[in-house]
Amino acid sequence: MNRILLAIFSGLLFAFGWPTYGFPLFLFFAFVPILLAEFQLRQSNTKRKGLKVFGLAYITFFIWNVITTSWLVYASVFGACFAVFVNSALMATLILIYHKYAKRSSQNRALLFLVTLWISFEKLHLIWEFSWPWLNLGNGFSEHVTWIQWYEYTGTFGGTLWVLLANVLVFKSVLSYQKSKSKALLKTQGLKLLSLIVIPILISVFIYWNYEHDGDQVNVVLLQPNIDPYSEKYNTTNFKMVTLLTELSDTKVTEETDFIIAPETVFAQNVKIRQFENSLLKSQLNQYITKNPRVNFLTGMSFIDVIKDESQVRKETNQYNETTWYDDYNSAVLLNSIDQVQFYHKSKLVVGIENFPYQSILKPIIGDAMIDLGGTVAMKTTQEDRSVFTASNGKFKAAPIICYESVYGEFVTGYIRNEANFLTIITNDAWWNDTQGHKQHLSLARLRAIETRRDIARSANTGISAIINARGDVTSKLGYNKQGALEGQVVTNEALTFYTMAGDYIARICFFILIFIFLIGFFRKKRQIL
Repeated sequence: MNRILLAIFSGLLFAFGWPTYGFPLFLFFAFVPILLAEFQLRQSNTKRKGLKVFGLAYITFFIWNVITTSWLVYASVFGACFAVFVNSALMATLILIYHKYAKRSSQNRALLFLVTLWISFEKLHLIWEFSWPWLNLGNGFSEHVTWIQWYEYTGTFGGTLWVLLANVLVFKSVLSYQKSKSKALLKTQGLKLLSLIVIPILISVFIYWNYEHDGDQVNVVLLQPNIDPYSEKYNTTNFKMVTLLTELSDTKVTEETDFIIAPETVFAQNVKIRQFENSLLKSQLNQYITKNPRVNFLTGMSFIDVIKDESQVRKETNQYNETTWYDDYNSAVLLNSIDQVQFYHKSKLVVGIENFPYQSILKPIIGDAMIDLGGTVAMKTTQEDRSVFTASNGKFKAAPIICYESVYGEFVTGYIRNEANFLTIITNDAWWNDTQGHKQHLSLARLRAIETRRDIARSANTGISAIINARGDVTSKLGYNKQGALEGQVVTNEALTFYTMAGDYIARICFFILIFIFLIGFFRKKRQIL
């Protein structure tokens, strides 16, 4: 088959296997065509093999990236182009590195190298400043939660490993069949593949139908103000927003309501954080809480902290003029009847929208091109630890996850280790319009529920607000582009899953294996691959 067609076929398999519209079974075969194309090139006498391998792999991953994440263009054309083109290039580079390694090693060792290399790359995408883990392979099962209940033990890297092992088995089976033409061998390999795919699913289904946990019921009201961030949000005063939110709350709040949860930065006019305790805004919110003394009001808010002392300036601090600096926070706030305000400042920031990666290197080259996107021109200031909000009754402890943070599995476990017994997600998904963006974002939250076995209450500005149980089921939701409030219940859980305690251990193990086989492969003489 034409190598370009093989590359295109791989890209389409990745794209059609992706949530929320795809069927993840395709992911178990998606690498095979591009690996066959690479193998053909490696065995050929053609010149510039490496460049051709990179080009074919780039076609594959560009198709995957552009079909599944092109919705980013609604927030920023530059950001979308950067994410698609650069991420495709990084993925293609992995196939090129594998190609170089395979030329010097046995096929089995080369495939082990590829598996560990890919998983290490996904881990890198979780921790470096250009972090973009949206397309990590384990995320591909987010709409099929009955398949992946064992994520409570492995996290999404268990899914990534599953996908890679299946692809390796199929690829090796194709090579063996091409060499031997043995139908018996093909049947044997087919049974192995079937077992590799079906057995984890059966285990997961068993866990799904038998999982339960005891805990206290938390009555929540999720607010969805449906404010257009491009035209309304930054033109709506905080005081008008108080009125809107309390009107929405009144449609669902009862004497039994424990939490009212409002979206990320719903109070978009910057409040000076040191003056918040005595502010008119806090006074208005307190008036509503006084009428509903059981309620804990959890909301997103934009804060600034003006700094006059240069010794207090940090890496993320913005300069206003020669003598004045300021920290800009995307925060969550909890207010309740005992009047102890609790704060959390968003820590995982959207690249180019809320932070400027490798600023000291890139800013002299491109100026503010990276940061002048998405309605903000300021670097956001973060905090190191994961704050947990304690309700006025002392029993309910909420993790105040803000937007993009919900994509990071090990990051979210930090809230659980700090004793959160249920999760909240506050977000503003309106930047992407009615596209796959907000649907995928909700879908990824289902993975966090399984990994931590915590119920989730999710408030989204334009939708989709939802309640997700600890098995990853969306039990109720308020659709996109609807203004309203959603009432429901979540159940607390105090138990810690294995993944919560161990984190991304699969990725760490793979990294050490990668280093070991890399040294073996590149410091030994070349040998025949078959």
